[in-house]
Amino acid sequence: MFCSRRQFLTECAAAVSITLIPRQGHAEAAFTFAQLCDTQLGMGGYEHDVQTFRQAVADLNTLKPDFVVICGDLINETNSDQAFADFNEIKAGFEMPCYCAAGNHDISNAPTPALLARYRKLVGDDVFQFQHKGCTFLVVNTQLWKSPMPVETEKQDAWLREALKAAAERTSPVFIVGHYPPFIKDPMEAEEYFNLPVETRRQLLALFKAHNVVAVTTGHTHRNEIARYDGIQFVSSATTSKNFDGAPFGFRLWHIKKPSPYEHEYVPLTKYSA
Repeated sequence: MFCSRRQFLTECAAAVSITLIPRQGHAEAAFTFAQLCDTQLGMGGYEHDVQTFRQAVADLNTLKPDFVVICGDLINETNSDQAFADFNEIKAGFEMPCYCAAGNHDISNAPTPALLARYRKLVGDDVFQFQHKGCTFLVVNTQLWKSPMPVETEKQDAWLREALKAAAERTSPVFIVGHYPPFIKDPMEAEEYFNLPVETRRQLLALFKAHNVVAVTTGHTHRNEIARYDGIQFVSSATTSKNFDGAPFGFRLWHIKKPSPYEHEYVPLTKYSA
């Protein structure tokens, strides 16, 4: 995991002294993107989840955001080739770019090199970045922090530090896209199923604070959970498969304007309301 506490704090202090970037969210132009969570084909009934995902694609094609991010748990059964095939077929219907993060149901609660390789073959990279109108989006594999893997976790940690440093040098606002939220309500809360380990969380929050991260978009909770920490927005959104808070099936639209905090709204599907 990352590095020793002393080394980590030294690196963070150096980063802060170099960058000192105000968290102002300076996108080059206004844009909208959609946050879709836990399509999880098979969670709420397989055919139901297929239909709600199709409806989300249709609704978003009508709304025309610049792009879509799906915050993990694309399918429910890790070993289901058919579910991945169905997911990819439906996802291909988007008329705008769609970027996926890996969830625990996609690579299992205890991922292995074979399961990671399978995900990368069937879906694509699990750790990557893209830029849009001056903003940087870092897509991370949060399972590598929840259940660390030799080599893979260290590779992601090193990549994240370099990507954040490069974005800071460009004075680019950074969005983190993943599955597990670092925390639900309180940065100091104990670890449980829905959040990340406390020490990993502490190190991540320090990195985010030092490098102009403006928002962290996640899934996993199957409910709408919104929090703030040092000016950073943390948003886990309800799903198209099964919700635990009574929310209708839907997705979230983010409206990126100057300055942050950014506005976002939860949008129910036009056809499915419960």
